[in-house]
Amino acid sequence: MKENLYLIIGKKIKEVRLGKSKKLVEVANLAGVSKGLLSKIENGRTIPSLPVMFQIINALEVNLSDFFDSMDTSSLSNKYILVKADEYKPIHKEDAQGYHYFSIFNYTFEDTTMQAAYLELEPNAKRDLVTTDGFELIYLIEGNIKYVLDKDTIKMEQGDTLFFDGRIPHVKQNPFGKKAKILVIYFLISKN
Repeated sequence: MKENLYLIIGKKIKEVRLGKSKKLVEVANLAGVSKGLLSKIENGRTIPSLPVMFQIINALEVNLSDFFDSMDTSSLSNKYILVKADEYKPIHKEDAQGYHYFSIFNYTFEDTTMQAAYLELEPNAKRDLVTTDGFELIYLIEGNIKYVLDKDTIKMEQGDTLFFDGRIPHVKQNPFGKKAKILVIYFLISKN
C-alpha cells in the first residue's frame, strides 16, 4: 500500500525529534503548537499547514532542504510531474526592472491554485509594493535580499524561507552586489 506524503512527513518529524533526543512537549513549545497537534502530525492523524510544518522543522533545528532531501518518499505513488529547467517559461509580472520570473509549475486544487516560479533578482532591482490574493512562500536559493512586508523589512540570506499572507503589501529588494535566485510559491485562493 502506498503512503501519503503527510504520513511520510509526520514520520520524518518524529524520527528527527527522537534522533535529537527531544521530548514532544519541548518541540511543540518551541514550534508554538500544542503537544496534541504535534502528536497527531507525527502519527499521520492530521495534515499540518505549511506554516506549522515550517515552525516544527525550525524547532527541530534542521535545515529545510536537509529535512526534505533525506526524507524517504520511495513508498509514494510513482505518478509525478517533472519540469526540466529548459522548459521554464519567462513570465512578466508588474512593471518591474531587474525582476526575471520564470514559470515552473501551476496546479489547481478545488479552490486554490499553486503556482511555482523561479526568480532571478538583479542588484538594485526596482518595483512598487504589490499584493497577492493568497499566500506566498519564498525560498532564497542563492544570495541575500531584503523583503519589505508593509512597514517591516526582513533580511533574508541563502537558505532562508519566508511564508506570509500575500494581501500584505510587499516587495523583494536586492541592495546587495550579487544576483539573488529565489523560488516563489503562490497559493492563490479562488474568489467564488
